[in-house]
Amino acid sequence: MSSMLKMSMSRALKPTALRHSLLQRGPRRALFSSINFTDIHTEGMVQTTSKHGMDVIHDPLLSKGTAFSMDERERLGIRGLVPPRTQEMAKQLLRVKHNLDQCKTPLEKFVFMTALQDRNETLFYRLLIDHLAELSQIVYTPTVGEACQRFHSIYRRSRGMYFSTLDRGQMAAMVHNWPQEHVDVIVVTDGSRVLGLGDLGANGMQIPIGKLSLYVAGGGIRPTSILPVVLDVGTNNEQLLNDPLYLGMGHRRLEGEEYYSFVDEWINAIENRFPNALVQFEDIKAPYAYTLLNKYKDKICCFNDDIQSTSAVALAGVLAALKARGQPITNLNEERIICVGSGSAGVGVCEGIIDCMVEQGKVKSREEAYSKIWMLDQYGLLGNSHLGAAGGGKPIPIGTGDRSNLDERQACYMKKDMKDRMSLEDVVKAIKPTVILGLSGAPGVFTEGAIRAMAAGVERPVVFPLSNPTHQSECTAQQAFEWTDGRAIFASGSPFKDVEYKGKIRKVNQLNNSSSFPGLGLGITASRATRVTSKMFMETAITIANMATEDQLKQGILFPGMSELRNVSKEVATRVCEVAFDQGLARVQLPQGASLKDVVGRSMWEPDYVPIVRIDGHGHGHY
Repeated sequence: MSSMLKMSMSRALKPTALRHSLLQRGPRRALFSSINFTDIHTEGMVQTTSKHGMDVIHDPLLSKGTAFSMDERERLGIRGLVPPRTQEMAKQLLRVKHNLDQCKTPLEKFVFMTALQDRNETLFYRLLIDHLAELSQIVYTPTVGEACQRFHSIYRRSRGMYFSTLDRGQMAAMVHNWPQEHVDVIVVTDGSRVLGLGDLGANGMQIPIGKLSLYVAGGGIRPTSILPVVLDVGTNNEQLLNDPLYLGMGHRRLEGEEYYSFVDEWINAIENRFPNALVQFEDIKAPYAYTLLNKYKDKICCFNDDIQSTSAVALAGVLAALKARGQPITNLNEERIICVGSGSAGVGVCEGIIDCMVEQGKVKSREEAYSKIWMLDQYGLLGNSHLGAAGGGKPIPIGTGDRSNLDERQACYMKKDMKDRMSLEDVVKAIKPTVILGLSGAPGVFTEGAIRAMAAGVERPVVFPLSNPTHQSECTAQQAFEWTDGRAIFASGSPFKDVEYKGKIRKVNQLNNSSSFPGLGLGITASRATRVTSKMFMETAITIANMATEDQLKQGILFPGMSELRNVSKEVATRVCEVAFDQGLARVQLPQGASLKDVVGRSMWEPDYVPIVRIDGHGHGHY
């Protein structure tokens, strides 16, 4: 039943004969520098397992619930262990959707979906894909925020891997405890800055789980090849430290060199076991987020979602907003942009916009591009303290308001010709911005006075409160449209419903990282790119910005919604693959005469039941 999987070895390391069965879903990969595209449609024709009886039923990657055929029940040893009547997936979907709809709160729905994922992943992903716009809000933002806060009290079953301070010196060995031989995408967090909720320690595990669910549902990554990880270096959250039910380490966070040494051990362990995996850093506080990215981005295939994916989707929104106002996206340098939030996400977003301005060639220097963006932190504008502080030098606690504490990226946005710590409303009145971005995690920081002042200066103000979850948003959609007399182009990080204002429906866009990272991950894994580059993120943004039709733009719709995520991901992945080839980073060979988009599409996993064959330890099938 087995056959050789032909791989190109044109620039290979010492070639190792590697036998594969076309029946296997997840073949072991060798360290070839040039390999073939993965064709999920071929790989997924049959699934093999050595498991038998209840072990099959209790494995969520194998279980079909009531959908096992009579032949499968016989050969897998489960005849009589499931109800006698075989029901196809369509009927199972009716049952689970009906039961899901009986749940009264989003958290109850989250628990229901988690339980479904824990017993039947194929059915879970089919349900998620079929109702992606609705259920993405349950498995990820905004509901995942509450799920993280209550993780230790709603915990049911382990998923993913935890590397804690107890494991120092043991990570290279323990990484082999992960049962899957083939991992394409790893999402890792230390729980230090979860959404806009702060330090949640090991409770942050729900973030990698949720992100990877969208990688599978939205990007077609196989559920057998994902790995959620928490680096439990402690927590500074006093409430969790004093909670007897908290599941993480009960000490304060590692800091400085201790922290970096811990992460370095984990990176080395992962690279040894899964050398081809894409690593996504997630919800890590500044300055560690930037330090880790800069340390590893040229050594391994990795990126930081909060810095780079957020930047890509925000840039996509700004570019699409240009088109919605009848301007070409190449006019980015003509925008006047306020960014409220100077953390890793805020600076990351602005750096992506700066990169695009420079790439477009309409600014003479990067310094000129910086002049187009005004950045505020919790104290106000990053301005010139030598000109005095706005408001007559209002006292600031020693150290916290000292601009000498800004890092080199934040310092690039300081305005030498404006007073330090000017309020948002005063900055708006002074510069008449075209775009305002919120990445502060401070609810309501977009005040009525500031937004009305903005609307007085421009015809179509672009208002993007991007903080998650919903209750952390800088303003609501209703407020934005009311304060701009319905003229705003609006996008938020978490979902809001469309707004009826003066008899018209005003469209709300969700500018969430999920528009970018599933397609980016698909492109990286499909091309087997060795690195993730800034060009890939810029092209991701441009691809997304160009997806809305003229009619959609006129309605205020900037790009396709969550229900179209798989199509968006396919387009993004295709462009990312092209960049990987152009930059010499791709290790796959494109089949002769094949369309890259078609090949990418064929690498996307679909949640369908396939026949299961039992094999023994020697690879022999039992029918």
